[in-house]
Amino acid sequence: MVPSLDGRIAAAARPQSWSAVGSLALCVAMLIASEFMPVSLLTPIAADLGATQGTAGQAISVSGLFAVVASLLIPTVAGRFDSRRVLLTLTGLMLASLLFIATATSFGMLMGARALLGVAIGGFWALATATIMRLVPPGSVARALGILYSGNAVATAFAAPIGSYVGGLIGWRGVFWALAPLVLINLAWQWWALPSLPPRAASSVGKVLGLLTRRHVALAMAAVMLSFAGAFASFTYFRPFLETYTRVSVPQLSLLLLGLGVAGFAGTYGATALLGRHLDALLCYLPLALGAATMALLAVGHALWGVGAMMVLWGAVNSAIPVCWSAWLARGVGDDPESGGGLMVAAIQLAIMLGAAFGGALLDHVSIAAPFVGGTVLLALASLAVSVGRNSPLAAAATSTSEGVTAWQGRRLDGQGD
Repeated sequence: MVPSLDGRIAAAARPQSWSAVGSLALCVAMLIASEFMPVSLLTPIAADLGATQGTAGQAISVSGLFAVVASLLIPTVAGRFDSRRVLLTLTGLMLASLLFIATATSFGMLMGARALLGVAIGGFWALATATIMRLVPPGSVARALGILYSGNAVATAFAAPIGSYVGGLIGWRGVFWALAPLVLINLAWQWWALPSLPPRAASSVGKVLGLLTRRHVALAMAAVMLSFAGAFASFTYFRPFLETYTRVSVPQLSLLLLGLGVAGFAGTYGATALLGRHLDALLCYLPLALGAATMALLAVGHALWGVGAMMVLWGAVNSAIPVCWSAWLARGVGDDPESGGGLMVAAIQLAIMLGAAFGGALLDHVSIAAPFVGGTVLLALASLAVSVGRNSPLAAAATSTSEGVTAWQGRRLDGQGD
């Protein structure tokens, strides 16, 4: 049964609705912190569990794999249940995964725990935007999404440096133990704040994947995957690079990761300011800029000040890329944004998985510098993929879907879009 527009707005008018948005923003922060925390703890995790650093990096890959599956399947499953219960279940899975990680006695147990986390990540992101649109009135959606993504920005900026610093004090397991009560608090907050969100029609897997029959969507997804795979082929192995190449201490590592994370705020702001007129150019040239920053890290790798400057640049450029692709999604798949969002989540998570695996193989079998070179090659290919479509599919997306956007917005307003 589809709730009427008046009913949704009346429900959204309650102050508790904004509390629900806040609870989802905290969930985003916890998911991002949990997903990428192993990046800052890779060396001690590998040493404790008897794995190589490249193998330990697959803890990032396995969560990406299960996030891909969840992002495609959860929206279909969620269409049969109250979304409130689904979101609470996903947050509960995140809590369980943290407890299993903190008590892992083998690499296999760690990977199983990360698989649980991947389900939570993929399922949550696939439902997040649609949930926000049901919580608040149409005129408040942009503000609510801004609050939601603020959790992403905060976690990206502070999780890795805090993780490496705290890990140096209480061990890598202690970091995950410390995250668990925060997730428990978040679960209680969601239980109190989230209203009942009755089942509604969901996008099937076939419908989501069917978007790939559109040439401009297929080309864009290829570029998305190459961009994120290129970034994570190197980013996942920053700690071993900095410890062996630059020979940083744990406090220095924490400061470098903090600089990278804080620079993300500047990158997000700059990309947002330029989106209106320069979206295609940003999509094309940002991967090249990130590749240049990655190679520059190798060039100045023995100088701490140089590494610091390049990591700030890397963080700013890297944070701008997802902002640009989110803007492209609204333009390029404007007639079916929910299916497009599910497809993009799957593409990004698959790219993270493959990129981390690719970088780990290069690290174990070639050299410490190889993940950086391999990642740069993928980033260059991403730029090439965008360039191929700039004059037709990608550039034409704005006009080719404008009527569909208008129609979809109309269905939203009269309640038919659900």
